[in-house]
Amino acid sequence: MNQTIYLDNAATTRTNPQVVEAMLPYFTENYGNPSSVYEFSAPSKEIIASARETIAESLGARPAEIYFTAGGTESDNWAIKAVAEAYGDKGKHIITSKIEHHAVLHTCEYLEKRGFEITYVDVDENGIIKLDELRKAVRPDTILISVMFANNEIGTIEPVKEIGRIAREHGILFHTDAVQAYGHIPIHVDEYNIDMLSSSAHKLNGPKGIGFLYIRTGIKMRSFVHGGAQERKRRGGTENVPGIAGYKKAVEMAMASMEEREKKERELRDYLIDRVMAEVPYVRLNGHRTTRLANNANFAFQFIEGESLLIMLDSSGICGSSGSACTSGSLDPSHVLLAIGLPHEIAHGSLRLTVSSENTMEEIDFVVERIKEIVKRLRDMSPLYEDFVKSAKR
Repeated sequence: MNQTIYLDNAATTRTNPQVVEAMLPYFTENYGNPSSVYEFSAPSKEIIASARETIAESLGARPAEIYFTAGGTESDNWAIKAVAEAYGDKGKHIITSKIEHHAVLHTCEYLEKRGFEITYVDVDENGIIKLDELRKAVRPDTILISVMFANNEIGTIEPVKEIGRIAREHGILFHTDAVQAYGHIPIHVDEYNIDMLSSSAHKLNGPKGIGFLYIRTGIKMRSFVHGGAQERKRRGGTENVPGIAGYKKAVEMAMASMEEREKKERELRDYLIDRVMAEVPYVRLNGHRTTRLANNANFAFQFIEGESLLIMLDSSGICGSSGSACTSGSLDPSHVLLAIGLPHEIAHGSLRLTVSSENTMEEIDFVVERIKEIVKRLRDMSPLYEDFVKSAKR
């Protein structure tokens, strides 16, 4: 196959041409600053208001509860830091999980240095948070629970409804990083008792550099970016109007195609998982087999280095990853894989492949054949595998 096979949609997705088309007028025609008072700025104001309505409707929220940001990382930072600042007099205890995105974990580490206490709840071997441990972690001074909707590496979907119920029963705010889930799974903020939710457009065929934070009405949230009066005085700075226009279009398309897209991706994913598990020895599927994102497959191959596998797949035109795109270049094994109980030597042999509805079965067949060839070649060069084979023959 003399073409690129893109299987890293958890890192980013292709911006849909219709999304690009929706953005273009706000670069060259309707380019007025939405904060200006003259009529020329009206289209910029209107598209922002319309996008807010579209996103709010997709979540069962109100338009005034949607705040535009630069993406998921900013939204996570804002939610956690602002709650810490606004509710710190009530308590300085926050609960999260050990498998969160680094946007959450590093923010929590930042707060620990400033007098807050963070409880990192364990997950089971499938990456599902231990609800009993979460309940036991609740204290009178707990002000926030932050647990992701679905994991970006292993695809496991968390029991968000139960987590939200626990938070609501104890009068604790609940934030969820839904960067991987929004636009792929139906989400209703009232049904799940979600108080804050983070999202990023480039995970659902929208542009990079635009996201939102849902903040339930009544929550005390101070400004995160100080400046002008944009976003109801909570996030200063001229709005990314083209990005917001693109996000609106991406959300409309994602909501309209969700059921059909999920079915196609699930078929591709299951076919990929079934073939790899049946045809490659000494491999483990990471994450829950069924309670996972429809597009996610994450494997751990024994006796090889995931980085070598990625490089050799790349030489065949196949794009995958060994974990989160935000930690590429790190020599440390995935904190997610360690949290689900994998030893370091196996965690280093991980491969994450995330499909889209644009992929084909023919592409998956080609990828599986290349994985089989590359894994065999790498193991043939591995002294660890050689020792394993020798010991098995004794």
